[in-house]
Amino acid sequence: MNVLIVEDDKVLSLLLSKMVDKIGANVIGTCVKGQDAISKAKTLSPDLILMDIMLEDDIDGIDAMLALRRESIDVPVIFITGNSDTYNRERAKQTNYIDYLVKPISFDLLKETIEKVE
Repeated sequence: MNVLIVEDDKVLSLLLSKMVDKIGANVIGTCVKGQDAISKAKTLSPDLILMDIMLEDDIDGIDAMLALRRESIDVPVIFITGNSDTYNRERAKQTNYIDYLVKPISFDLLKETIEKVE
C-alpha cells in the first residue's frame, strides 16, 4: 500500500512515516500544504492519504479532499487531527472518509484503521 502523508507538524509527520513503515506500507510522499496535497495525490496516485485538517496554506485538509472528490479522485482518506469539534467532523463527512482520528494516536489505532482500507 502506498501512502501520502499530509501533516504540517514535522515531528508528527516523521512519526507517522515511521508508523506506516512499521505497518509494512510505503510512504510515497509527504507535504504540509493543502495545494501540495492535491497536486501530489494527482501525480502519485496513493492508495491512502493520512490527512491533517489544519495545514500551512489557506486550503485545509477537508477542502483538499473535497477538491480531489470533485475531480473524481476517490482515494481513501484517514483524517488525523487535533480538531475534534463538530463543525470539522460534519465538513469531513462530505469526503467519505475511512476514519477521523483525534491526536495523539497510537500505533495500534493507526494500524487497525489502515487495515480497514486493505
